[in-house]
Amino acid sequence: MSLGFRVETRDGDARAGLLETPHGVVRTPTFMCVATYGAVRGVGPDDLAAVGAQILLANTYHLHERPGEDIVQNQGGLHGFTGWRGPWLTDSGGFQVSSLADRAVLTEDGITFSSPLDGRRRLLTPENVIGIQEALGSDIAMVLDECQVPVPSDDASEAATGERIRVATERSLRWAQRAAKARKRSETAVFGIVQGGVSESLREWSARETVAIGFDGYAHGGLGLGEDRSQRADMVGIANQFLPAESPRYLMGLGRPVDLLDGVAAGIDLFDCVVPTRNGRHGVLFTREGRLHIRNARYKDDPRPPEPGCDCPACSRHSRAYLRHLLHIDETLGSRLATLHNLRFYLRLLEEARHAIAEGRLAGLRDEIEATLGQRDD
Repeated sequence: MSLGFRVETRDGDARAGLLETPHGVVRTPTFMCVATYGAVRGVGPDDLAAVGAQILLANTYHLHERPGEDIVQNQGGLHGFTGWRGPWLTDSGGFQVSSLADRAVLTEDGITFSSPLDGRRRLLTPENVIGIQEALGSDIAMVLDECQVPVPSDDASEAATGERIRVATERSLRWAQRAAKARKRSETAVFGIVQGGVSESLREWSARETVAIGFDGYAHGGLGLGEDRSQRADMVGIANQFLPAESPRYLMGLGRPVDLLDGVAAGIDLFDCVVPTRNGRHGVLFTREGRLHIRNARYKDDPRPPEPGCDCPACSRHSRAYLRHLLHIDETLGSRLATLHNLRFYLRLLEEARHAIAEGRLAGLRDEIEATLGQRDD
């Protein structure tokens, strides 16, 4: 195995530990900043390190399209190409390709699609997705899975949706078996993905069978598609019963602050989401007092920092009035500062979670965040 993982402290099902990769040690639980094309928009590697980033996530499909994995490989993989020397996790790109809708055709072999860039037909298979990620030099690669469908909105569609989820879960397992056999580079760890929608029996079956294949870590996929918090917690808890305690666990694509702490409480170690960066670019800041819509007129002459006590570059040097001004004139510095603040908020929140686990007070931290940031933002 190219990964080492050790749990150091626990608080109920929550755990804090160390994830050892070829490019450094990651303290868990942690948030992975999303660098889709090999970069977090407007933010450089030194900035990311300064706000506490430990590991970044890039998208296999997008890097395969541009600039191509051969170019990245020839320049030292993601670490040499981007300048981020810490660990990289790459997702499979299956979600992005499937979202192309009429451009994509899914079969047992893989996903065939027309490139939005040049119209050429391309094929992602369980085997070549692993090969692409190995060429990128990922520390952690994800298997190709069939993306799940949302929770049905009416009873009439429930049976049909359930059947589609069953078929997708079974195909994802067959693809995982093929991906495991395709591995060639020992330095790249591979994570399997548990699927099954909100079906308890499918989640349990998927977890058992994915573990039977044998991976370096395990992810929960197909969540955040319309189910409520209690359903999500149930699905994660059911699957976790069958995942090895000595392996890292990753909850894919869920990223409201309360979602992160729900996941931590359930025993999740790794998280990612575009929520902090996307909201930052639109002027929505996360603070311990709630969301701050910094573009609002009330902040036009507000001399306070965006979040008093925060040590990010925006809060350390600038006022709400200045940040609002930058965003209103479309100055890129405004988006950059807002992005850095939100990333620092997320990373600091999970730093606090690690301390809270060690001190047996995670429940209190989760209650505090739920009171201020638990509501769904429009």
